[in-house]
Amino acid sequence: MSKFEKLINDFYNLSNDIRIDEIKKILVYYGYTLSSIKGSHFTFRKNGENPITIPVHGKTGIKKKYIDEIKKIIEKENEKNE
Repeated sequence: MSKFEKLINDFYNLSNDIRIDEIKKILVYYGYTLSSIKGSHFTFRKNGENPITIPVHGKTGIKKKYIDEIKKIIEKENEKNE
């Protein structure tokens, strides 16, 4: 299993404990770039796609709705590559 496959596996299994640097690796792999950081909000962009803004709040981390949004992106990107 490659490091990236392990990261994706961890993302699905430990999604409540995922860190923003791990999310960044996943989104960059799928062609997104980190376009801005304003306070605790990280915005990622990809040509032809809506931007994704993910707020990160201290110990509570990243809310489930943003994790679910990233899961949808992964699934969509994987469908394109099949």
